[in-house]
Amino acid sequence: MNARKIYPLIVVLITLSVVGILFIQMSWINNAIKLKHEEFQRAVDNSLKQTREEVFNKFLTKHGVVTPDEGSRLFYLARYFSLEGAFNENEVDEIIKKELKNNNIKQPFEFCITNIYKNIIVQSKGFNPAQQDGAYKMELAPEDSYRARETLYVSIREDKNLIIREMGWMIVASIVFTTIIVLAFAVTVRTLFNQKKLSEIKSDFINNMTHELKTPLATISLAIDALTNEKVIHDTDKIKIYSGMIKEENRRMNKQVEKILQAARLEKEEIKLTLQKLDAHQIINKVATNMALQIQEKHGAIDLRLAATDPVIEADEVHFSNIIFNLLDNAMKYSSEEPRIIVETLKHGNGMLTIKVKDNGIGMDRETQARIFEKFYRAHTGNIHNVKGFGLGLSYVKAIVEAHEGRIKVESAPGKGSTFTITLPATH
Repeated sequence: MNARKIYPLIVVLITLSVVGILFIQMSWINNAIKLKHEEFQRAVDNSLKQTREEVFNKFLTKHGVVTPDEGSRLFYLARYFSLEGAFNENEVDEIIKKELKNNNIKQPFEFCITNIYKNIIVQSKGFNPAQQDGAYKMELAPEDSYRARETLYVSIREDKNLIIREMGWMIVASIVFTTIIVLAFAVTVRTLFNQKKLSEIKSDFINNMTHELKTPLATISLAIDALTNEKVIHDTDKIKIYSGMIKEENRRMNKQVEKILQAARLEKEEIKLTLQKLDAHQIINKVATNMALQIQEKHGAIDLRLAATDPVIEADEVHFSNIIFNLLDNAMKYSSEEPRIIVETLKHGNGMLTIKVKDNGIGMDRETQARIFEKFYRAHTGNIHNVKGFGLGLSYVKAIVEAHEGRIKVESAPGKGSTFTITLPATH
């Protein structure tokens, strides 16, 4: 399957999986809270049933009744049981408190007992009649009661956060593991997109490298064929021309291979600088002179405004020359008209030397500026189709500038050219 189709499919599947896991986690927590609440209600119901039995037993004890069997006990309760005047508030409170405690319910409560006419016959001091509607209730009268139909109402101040506190470690663990899953998902998606980006960069690099090496090889092949031609083999001038072409194209190939090797060494951090005191102006003049012919072929010009006093830096001569060359080469390649390049130097009081390379090229948007120093990245050139290279030049420049403990930045706007500013520590 095409990689472009696989990546979105993987992202969609992972997204659905994470959403599904989150949904299941939330459902599980919600169900667990419901179960805890139901468990609490069952505990209350059991407490009330046990309270009723304890009330029956105490009623029988108060009346000195000892029944030999369950049938006689139920008959006596059905005929004579009544709470009116039989129990006071404290006695009922103690029974309820005991049975709630036996079922592991420790929340505060209030209660009342009503007769068949719904009138309150016993109640706790803090009971409010408004609590009666939301209270747990239990019929205290025995089945087939001849006399009374009392009902117990117990209002428990249920702590809404109690269940959450009791399940705290489970909820925290669930949140932690869910967070880990989400973070892992984010890292996975980011890695996928990075891999997709690297795959595209690799394809572009291979295409560019093939083009860059194929052209000189084709030229060399044609030149060699020409040298073996009978009409040329005895013509000294043409032999020199074709030999020169082979030499030039060979030099060009070596230059491209060297760029790739430099990138590999930068990746492995194997580049070692041979630092020495250099006159920055002297290096800039030398590189500008070497490139003058190429710029003149494009009817352009380099304007050197080397105003810095005492422009001495401690740098590697080869790499510093490459920095200036890459910036000038870029300025020339990305010009949509006759290149006009300005190289300016300034010396600051803080002991820093600033070198600015300004061009009148096609410029860059913000996205391109943010990525211009990435390895293998090549800016879109609009209608300029003759811009060649691997996208290694500026990443190399940035790495070497930083290796010299310097900084580089770019200022640009589409159609208004670009200005690269390098700041390096100066010396005396």
